[in-house]
Amino acid sequence: MKTKCIIVDDEPLAIKVIKNHLQSFEDVEIVAECSNAIETDKVLREQNIDLIFLDIEMPKISGFEFLKSLKKHPKVIIITAYRNYALKGYEYDIVDYLLKPVSFDRFYIAMNKFYKQNKDVDIQVFDDGDRTGKPFIYFNEDKTIHKIYLDEILYLESFREYIKVHTTDKSIMTKLPISKIEEKLKDHEFIRIHKSFIISVSKVSSFNSRVITIKNNELPIGRTYKDLVMKTLKYDPELL
Repeated sequence: MKTKCIIVDDEPLAIKVIKNHLQSFEDVEIVAECSNAIETDKVLREQNIDLIFLDIEMPKISGFEFLKSLKKHPKVIIITAYRNYALKGYEYDIVDYLLKPVSFDRFYIAMNKFYKQNKDVDIQVFDDGDRTGKPFIYFNEDKTIHKIYLDEILYLESFREYIKVHTTDKSIMTKLPISKIEEKLKDHEFIRIHKSFIISVSKVSSFNSRVITIKNNELPIGRTYKDLVMKTLKYDPELL
């Protein structure tokens, strides 16, 4: 699975340097190039981003002001011409702070820091079940391991690098990309209906062309997922 990143800088030359460095990393995909915070916010709302290369001095809203405005943000590597903001940068839990012009050697060190902080999470569905015979899965929340049977899961909600697992009696927040859990659950009557939601098909109580209702929770159907969702629910979308 590739690391999805965006480059945020109002200097085309600076963006070009980062892009050239990233050519050496086959597992990184550049999703967007942004020149200001407004463009960046739009991308973050539409895409699941793993890493931001962020300049500090930008038009209208600075890099730090932008980070402060986000409840949660992807991993950040700051790339700037100003060395005096370094300490402030680490208040935002950044991966690294690079000064322009950035050499490849220094860039490589920053990427290694990112990889160490963002180790791929292994997760497994135990299909054979336990004494009950029901498939289950383990989720880690705050150093506590929760054993969840698949038939207890209502839906899963993505918060960038975290997911919230909603069950029949509780909710669990765990650090795990939604694409990873989607891969594990796709053969167990779960379906992705939106970039931020995976549902248990058996828990659907009602639906229309825009939303699915599960236990009084209305969940949006993404336009790109609509046909697959209707096919899974065995319903002709033209009838809605």
